[in-house]
Amino acid sequence: MKKLYNSKETMPDDMIDGFVAAYPDIVMRGASPRVVRRKTLRTKDGKVALLIGNGCGHEPIAMGFVGEGLLDANVVGDVFAAPASDAILEGIEEVCGDAGAILLISRHEGDVINGNGAAMMAQDNGLNVQPLLMYDDISSAPKVEEEDRRGAAGTMFIYKILGAAAEQGMGIDDLMALGVDVRSATRTLGAAVSPGVSPLTGELMFTLPDDEIFIGMGVHGEPGVGRRKVGPVKELVSYMLGALLEDGPIASGTPTVVLVNGSGGTTMMELLTVYGEVAQQLGALGINPVAPMIGSYSTTQEMGGFSISLFTPTQQMLDLWRAPHKAPHFPHISAQGV
Repeated sequence: MKKLYNSKETMPDDMIDGFVAAYPDIVMRGASPRVVRRKTLRTKDGKVALLIGNGCGHEPIAMGFVGEGLLDANVVGDVFAAPASDAILEGIEEVCGDAGAILLISRHEGDVINGNGAAMMAQDNGLNVQPLLMYDDISSAPKVEEEDRRGAAGTMFIYKILGAAAEQGMGIDDLMALGVDVRSATRTLGAAVSPGVSPLTGELMFTLPDDEIFIGMGVHGEPGVGRRKVGPVKELVSYMLGALLEDGPIASGTPTVVLVNGSGGTTMMELLTVYGEVAQQLGALGINPVAPMIGSYSTTQEMGGFSISLFTPTQQMLDLWRAPHKAPHFPHISAQGV
């Protein structure tokens, strides 16, 4: 498949060039060229810093979420590859002040190893840095082994809620506790209908018969938990909601935020159809969907498919989810519902 780039070696840097050129009032490059940070930092004046290091190729997450009310910085790695610990450390040093910093780590092997390594080096240098592991993909480990699950699109609840709380002045210990609570209240399950193409090799990331759907496919093409035949969306949604609610039961009357995330090659028409089915089926169970988010935010190039995330917030979490922000690619959250 054709890809648009200058050279494979410069893809991440060319992307960053375009991003900072498009939003110069919000973001800038840091002292290290792979650090994208807020242009106006408050972290040197008592605000806890919030940042993440991750491989590129999944945009707009996480670079597009840098801005007021969300991330203070994103350390950008190579395509589908976590940045080195030294690079993440440079990002931490760029934004961390006396109030400390939380380093978000989406649970994938390279991200965990390099992120924890960077946090340890920062701590050795006298910085108050706390790593927060993010995971939500129910297909990647059973219920009794949640800490082994992969990070998926539902991690966006942590980005937004902790970003808003930090902006409002919450301290690092309370932010960490809030992040753990948000993580515990989130579950995600994905479905892939067609493969993406690696920008590095030009090859399909996996193969799939035309009449089949992968359930539980990871963001890097990691194996799913099973296959289903292509059929009506309502049947696929019913299966996925059943798995999500079995893993994390939701009582009737519980306000629930639904995130329908496109994998990169799925149209908004399709995603809205999925959301309509989710909302209808949850409503039939007496579960009230509130403040939904629908779109392609955590992507894998042009991979066809989507994921459903269910999040049961407290009122404080819901208020933070809806709080205003100025990150270029994070959407406005609807005030629909309670």
